[in-house]
Amino acid sequence: MDQDPRPLFSIVTSLFNSNAYLEEFYTRTRKAVESVTDRYEMIFVNDGSPDGSLEKAIRIQQRDPRVVVIDLSTNFGQHKANMTGMAHAAGEYIFLVEVDLEESPEWIVDFFMKLKEEEDVDVVYGLQDERKGGVFERISGSLFYKIYNLCSDTKIPENHVTARLMTRRYVQALLEYKERELFLGGVYELVGFIQKPFRVAKLSHSKTTYTVTKKLRLLVNAITSFSTLPLWIIFWVGFFVSLFSSGVIFYVVLRRILGTIVEGWTSLIASIWAMGGLLMLSLGVIGIYLKKVMEEVKERPYT
Repeated sequence: MDQDPRPLFSIVTSLFNSNAYLEEFYTRTRKAVESVTDRYEMIFVNDGSPDGSLEKAIRIQQRDPRVVVIDLSTNFGQHKANMTGMAHAAGEYIFLVEVDLEESPEWIVDFFMKLKEEEDVDVVYGLQDERKGGVFERISGSLFYKIYNLCSDTKIPENHVTARLMTRRYVQALLEYKERELFLGGVYELVGFIQKPFRVAKLSHSKTTYTVTKKLRLLVNAITSFSTLPLWIIFWVGFFVSLFSSGVIFYVVLRRILGTIVEGWTSLIASIWAMGGLLMLSLGVIGIYLKKVMEEVKERPYT
């Protein structure tokens, strides 16, 4: 047995309504990682789970000291919970994975073999050939990535999964990003380093918790975190509307000088409503960016 006190692997996962999967996840993960080394730790981050996940995780920890349980004071969301778990990881390699068994705990072995085979690689992440789930989940997921990548300079691979094996130096660089409005998918790419995909087949045995509202909110957060394109769109729309308005004003003044009565009350009101709507939309987009600035300058903790 290797007597080095530092773990080779830190397996990090967040818990939310995870009671039904936790015991099997622990057993399978332990079996998989022990085929490589006995130097490991499992970090369970309880993200305000209401279903007894915390109690079960504590029972597992009581019989296995290599299990670490972090209990958050309330539900902060998966991305922030994962960052908290990685901040407490002590291993040379950090394996982030979902606990619901749709992502196989056994991938840690495959990812580790690929990472050791590839020179200078710091991240191996799971990538699906196609998204799992129902028609809505597949279509909405595909649209999410297409719209995000269209708007953002920081591109992220479509159909990537949560599971990824990372070196310590990559995770240390990742933890330097202190955004409160956190979108991990973009931050992963922003950190840089050499990252390689590993083709996986993710299961789908539970209904997604990401509703239309949540996906739209996540999309808005992702775009406004990694792109200023909406602000540029506002600028150019305003610029061309101003040019058009100047032309209309010149036309109306010219007609008036020539003594021609200018009619068009309906078109005038329609124009006012159109401009009012455009102004409200523009202020809304700017308001989102200002809100993000407000959240960042407060420097509230993740969790």
